[in-house]
Amino acid sequence: MTVNRLRPRRSCLAVPGSNPRFLEKAQGLPADQVFLDLEDACAPLAKPEARHTIVKYLNEGDWTGKTRVVRVNDWTTHWTYRDVVTVVEGAGQNLDCIMLPKVQDAQQVVALDLLLTQIEKTMGFEVGRIGIEAQIENAQGLVNVNAIAQASPRVETIIFGPADFMASINMKSLVVGEQPPGYPADAYHHILMSILMAARANNLQAIDGPYLQIRNPEGYRAVAQRSAALGFDGKWVLHPDQVAAANEIFSPSQEDFDHAELILDAYDYYTSEAGGKKGSAMLGDEMIDEASRKMALVISGKGRAAGMRRTSTFEIPEA
Repeated sequence: MTVNRLRPRRSCLAVPGSNPRFLEKAQGLPADQVFLDLEDACAPLAKPEARHTIVKYLNEGDWTGKTRVVRVNDWTTHWTYRDVVTVVEGAGQNLDCIMLPKVQDAQQVVALDLLLTQIEKTMGFEVGRIGIEAQIENAQGLVNVNAIAQASPRVETIIFGPADFMASINMKSLVVGEQPPGYPADAYHHILMSILMAARANNLQAIDGPYLQIRNPEGYRAVAQRSAALGFDGKWVLHPDQVAAANEIFSPSQEDFDHAELILDAYDYYTSEAGGKKGSAMLGDEMIDEASRKMALVISGKGRAAGMRRTSTFEIPEA
């Protein structure tokens, strides 16, 4: 079985699982991923009915081009097993991933993996196809992030959950994602880099969490650009107005995409028999080598996943 664990996730749209109007609207938005939420966006009394609403919309909605995810409640609640059983039994063939919030150790991921496997076998689904997204939302989860990333071959992403994390470490701020007053550096750098290293060491994606000030587009862009600069693959969006910004920020610029494609073509040529079997060569004023190729592959891969098309071509130099 081959599963694409590196699906495009520049924009990950949160949709309350109890709101049919939002579930309907989300299908027409250009988000790479949509996750239907049974956790924080669902009131406790609404959760049981929301499970069935989600099943209905997964089965009957048009989610073409989107990664389809459901966020269940975390294992410390009494809702989790029923969330998973109802949603996966009811709509498992139209579901790509289960998002598990507040993951604190690898055993919680293993437990979800085992439950998914039993449901898949019982229902006759392809075993192992449904992925897991692990959300890190407290200090214990961050300390254990490497083990969490390795806990199951189903794991596709490690996600930063800033609001609960800020509360868990007593950070002096009420603005989710913004820097706490009195600290002159980036208070999130260690957290983001720890998540990114765990993800990259295990060939997973790293996703930044939400920015709650939905009427502050400049603030959203600034926070998104921070994690994009580090190498994150995408960020949550809580409002349709944030989707375009996420898609732009987590895609390479056209100039960088074209340059990366040129590097790949030039390197292929110069290392070939026709190009002289060189280990390094000049592309314009720039020396390129194997390290350049690896860096270009990253930019090129992001651009291709975003549907970008190159606007320049490599020309073999005259002899």
